[in-house]
Amino acid sequence: MTETTEKTLEFYQQSIAQKIDWDDSLQYALELAWNAPKPEKCKPRSLDAVLRLIEFDVDKNTILATLVGDLGLKDSLSDDDIKQKFGNEVLVLARGIMTLNNIQDCNEHSFRTPRQAEKLRRLLMAIIKDVRVMLIKLCYRVSRLQLLKHCSYEERRCIAQETLDIYAPLANRLGIGKLKWEMEDLSFRALDPLNFKRIATLLEERRVDRELFIKQFTKQLNKYIQSQDIQGNVSGRVKHIVSIFRKMQRKKLEFHELFDVRAVRVLVESVADCYAVLGIVHTNWHSIPDEFDDYVANPKDNGYQSLHTAVIVDGKVIEVQIRTTEMHKKSEFGVASHWRYKEGVSLDNRMEKSLSVMRELLEGPDEEATDALSGFSTELSTERVYVFSPQGQVVDIPAGGTPLDFAYSIHSSVGHRCRGAKVNGRIANLTYKLQTGESVEILTAKEGGPSRDWMNKNLGFLKSAGNRSKVRNWFNQLDHQQNERDGRVIYERELSKFNYHDVDLKKVVTHFKRKNNEQFFADMGRGLITAAQIIGYLQHENNEHLSDPFKKVKKTEKSKTHSKDDIVIQGVGNLLTQFAKCCKPLPGDDVIGFITKGSGVTIHKRDCNNVMALPEDQRNRLVEVEWGSGAGSVFAAEIVVTAFDRTGLLRDISGVLANEKISLLSINASTDRQEQMVYSKLNVEVTSVDQLILVIDRLTQIPNVQSVNRSR
Repeated sequence: MTETTEKTLEFYQQSIAQKIDWDDSLQYALELAWNAPKPEKCKPRSLDAVLRLIEFDVDKNTILATLVGDLGLKDSLSDDDIKQKFGNEVLVLARGIMTLNNIQDCNEHSFRTPRQAEKLRRLLMAIIKDVRVMLIKLCYRVSRLQLLKHCSYEERRCIAQETLDIYAPLANRLGIGKLKWEMEDLSFRALDPLNFKRIATLLEERRVDRELFIKQFTKQLNKYIQSQDIQGNVSGRVKHIVSIFRKMQRKKLEFHELFDVRAVRVLVESVADCYAVLGIVHTNWHSIPDEFDDYVANPKDNGYQSLHTAVIVDGKVIEVQIRTTEMHKKSEFGVASHWRYKEGVSLDNRMEKSLSVMRELLEGPDEEATDALSGFSTELSTERVYVFSPQGQVVDIPAGGTPLDFAYSIHSSVGHRCRGAKVNGRIANLTYKLQTGESVEILTAKEGGPSRDWMNKNLGFLKSAGNRSKVRNWFNQLDHQQNERDGRVIYERELSKFNYHDVDLKKVVTHFKRKNNEQFFADMGRGLITAAQIIGYLQHENNEHLSDPFKKVKKTEKSKTHSKDDIVIQGVGNLLTQFAKCCKPLPGDDVIGFITKGSGVTIHKRDCNNVMALPEDQRNRLVEVEWGSGAGSVFAAEIVVTAFDRTGLLRDISGVLANEKISLLSINASTDRQEQMVYSKLNVEVTSVDQLILVIDRLTQIPNVQSVNRSR
C-alpha cells in the first residue's frame, strides 16, 4: 500500500472517528468498502456518501450499512456475512440501500413516464420502512451530482433533471434543507450553466459591499438584542443560487431588484425570544408587511418553523429570519435531527408529521415541487407490490402477484411464451408470490402459448383477473375443434376428480344454456365455462340419475329444526345428528338425512352409495335436510392421491396442506414397487367443498402426481 493510499484511507477513518466511537467493526467495514471494485468515474463510492452522513450525527449502524451496501460488494458479500459480522439491523439497512440502488438512473425510459412514477412510489415505500435508507440515498445523490463533470452530456442533464424532479422534493418533504439546496444548486449548474454562472458572478461582484452592509447591520442588531438580556446569535445567511433564480423568474425581477440577496439569521433559545427579537427588529427599522411570514405558529407541511420578515435599512432591503437553535437544526437536518435510532427514543409529533406528509407527497406537493411533480399524481397504493426487471425497471403488479403476472405486465406475448422465471437469480415456481424489491427474470420459449391451467384461479398462476382474461382470449383464437377436444378432456378430468359417474350431460348442457354438446365443450376449452362452475352445479343440483331413488322422501311438513351440527331437518323435532363416515359430506354437498334406530339422523351425501342401495322398505326413513346458516365448522374429508414414487413426495403434499392452512388428520400410503406408484389416502379437515376443490387443485400441481380425487 502506497503512502498516498494510506493517507487517504486514514483520512476516511479520522473523519468517521470524529463523530462515531471507533471499533473493529467500523475498521473492517471501511476496509471492505475501500477495497471494493471502483465504480465508473461519474459514480461515487459509498465512502463519499459516508462523509456527508456524518454531518447528520447518524448512528454507527447507518455508517456500517452504507459501507457494506457499496455497489461493488453486492456480489461478494452475502446476507449471512453481513448479519454475522454486523448484526441484523445493519443487514436490513444494507439490503434497503441495495434495493434502491437497483433502480437505474436515467435509462432509456424518461423519468416523466408512468413507469418512473412507479419508481418514485417505490422510494416512498422505502422511506416508510426505514427513513435512514432514504437519507443514505440522498447523500449518495449529492455525491453523484458533484461528479457530473465526468459524465456524458446526455447523462449529466438527465441525472440533474431527475434530481430536481424526484430527490430534491423528497429532501424538502423530509425537512432536510441542507441537502435540498445543495442538490438544487448542483443540478441547476448542470442544466443551465450560463444562468448559474451569471448569478454566481453577480453574487461574487457584490460580495464585498454586501458583506460590509450585513456586518454593520448584525453588529447593530446584536447590540439591541443584548440590551434586552436575550441570548442570541446573529449571522449573515447564505443565499442559494436556485432560490435567487426562481424568485427572479417568478416575480420578473432583475438581480439588483431582489431584496433578499442581503439576509441575516438570528438564533435564540426559546419561542418567546423569537417574538421578542421580531419586536426589536420592527421597532428599530421599517418593515415590509407583505414580506412577513410566521412559520412558528403555522409550520410548513414538512415541519419547518421560523419567523421571516424584511426591513428597510439605509434605503436597502434586508431579509431577517428568526428561529430557535432547535428549529434551525431541524431546518438543516430534518428527520435526522430527531434521530430515533441513536438512543432508542420515539419520534416526536413533528417528526411523525414529516413522515406522514412524505407519504402524501404525490397527492399534494408544495409550491416549489408542483411543476416538477406534475406527472407524479398517482396515489401510492398498498394493494401493489413493486419488483425489478433485469434492466432495473420497476414494475408494479397486484399484491400476491406471480412471475406470470409480471410477464403479462411486460407484454402479452411475453406472458404467453413464459416457461419459467428467476427471482433474485434463482429459479422459482410460476405460482411464487412476489415481494416488493425482488428482481424477476422471465424465461420464454420462441413459440407456443399459455397453459389452460393458468385460467384456473384456484391454481394460483395468475392473481390478476385481467391477465387471466388475456389467457382466455388467446384460447378463444384457437380453432373450434381444438377447443372442443380440450374441453372434453377438462370435463372428464373434473368428473373423475370428484368421482361423478353417469352424469346426465344433456342436463348440464341445458343448465349452462348451450345449444349442443359441441358448443358446451368448446366453451369449456376456451375457458368460458370453468371446472369450478361444473362441480358447483353437480354439488347443488339434483340430477335426474340421482333424484329417482328419493321420490318417496317426505316433504310435506313445513317445520324446520336447527341441530347442533348446523343442519336444518324438515318434518321432525330435535334429533341427534351425525355425519356419515361412508361419504363424509361437507357444506355445499347435496345432502339427505337417514333416521336411524337409536342414533338420531345420519347425514349422507345424496349420491352416497349406501343411500342409493337402500331397500325400498327403508326409504320412508329418509328425510330432507339442508345446511343451516351457521355452517362453517371444520369437517373431515378423504382425498386419494396417485403419484409416481419419488423422494420428498409426502413432504411436498404436507407443504401444500400447510400453505392452505388445512389440518391433516391422518395419512395412509402404500407403494407398488413394480409400477413405482404411490397411493395415498389423506384424511383432512376442511370448512367447505370450495376449500376441498382448492386443495385438490393445488395437490394436482405437485410434480409426479398423476391424479387427485375425493374419496366416495
